[in-house]
Amino acid sequence: MIEAHQLTKRYGEKTAVDGLDFTVRPGTVTGFLGPNGAGKSTTMRMIVGLDAPTSGTVLVNGRRYAGHRAPLQEVGALLEAKSIHPGRSAFNHLMALAHTHGIPRSRVDEVIGLTGLQSVAKRRAGAFSLGMGQRLGIAAALLGDPATVMLDEPVNGLDPEGVLWIRNLLTGLAEEGRTVFVSSHLMSEVALVADHLIVVGRGRLLADTTVQELVRQAGGDVVKVATADPGRLREVLAGPGVEITGQAGSEELLVTGLTARTIGLTAAEHGIALFELATRTVSLEEAFMDLTRDAVEYHGSTTGIESQERAA
Repeated sequence: MIEAHQLTKRYGEKTAVDGLDFTVRPGTVTGFLGPNGAGKSTTMRMIVGLDAPTSGTVLVNGRRYAGHRAPLQEVGALLEAKSIHPGRSAFNHLMALAHTHGIPRSRVDEVIGLTGLQSVAKRRAGAFSLGMGQRLGIAAALLGDPATVMLDEPVNGLDPEGVLWIRNLLTGLAEEGRTVFVSSHLMSEVALVADHLIVVGRGRLLADTTVQELVRQAGGDVVKVATADPGRLREVLAGPGVEITGQAGSEELLVTGLTARTIGLTAAEHGIALFELATRTVSLEEAFMDLTRDAVEYHGSTTGIESQERAA
């Protein structure tokens, strides 16, 4: 379990993390989301003691990371896959870590097999591709068989087979009762593996909720319906928790709070013909963009060519 209480980190006048309160619980995959510059990496570094909080606390399994006698066996972390000696082989890198914690060679062989590194275990890590470097970083994170696993952008550089592998690995670790904390910018992957979400923006907590609840708050399922009599359809569908929008003069309405089945049955009962009835589910990406719209620190701009085309 990871517990943060009023966790704050300042660099001079810059506040990177601003009073975060959250708990990452065992038995579930928790996604850690936020725009670039939101404070995610700084938070993760404070969890494993690489940065000291300006104020507040963060505990792993009830203690500060540095307070554990064998921290590698409490929390396994992947923060920077390339932070290894490029001249050292994957096997020797893992063995060096194992020696510091009294971990047997058999466990090194086990994580090499688990991460698919058997064929390159004796090769120098400096020659690894980005994806193979990620696998080695994940192997190091799992080496101590930790109760808590924390990974920053674990699918970065992985091929489709590797993405499927890490997806199954994360859900499997959670099913074993471990605490799994994953930062990613790939909303589609987070939606597939995460049960809970912690979303930050400009160093502050924006949401501590489930994927389903965040999507629901962003609109959930929106039903698009077209009819020749939108005014009458509005009247028969109106009710508590129902929101209906549409432009004046348009035959199309957007309805939230009712299923397509309910809308279709209600329209039929009142003799209202429908031309179109389709459900559109708000994606996690759309919900995330809506939530963090005012917390994005770095905005891209259109090119001069695009601006000229729009002006024309």
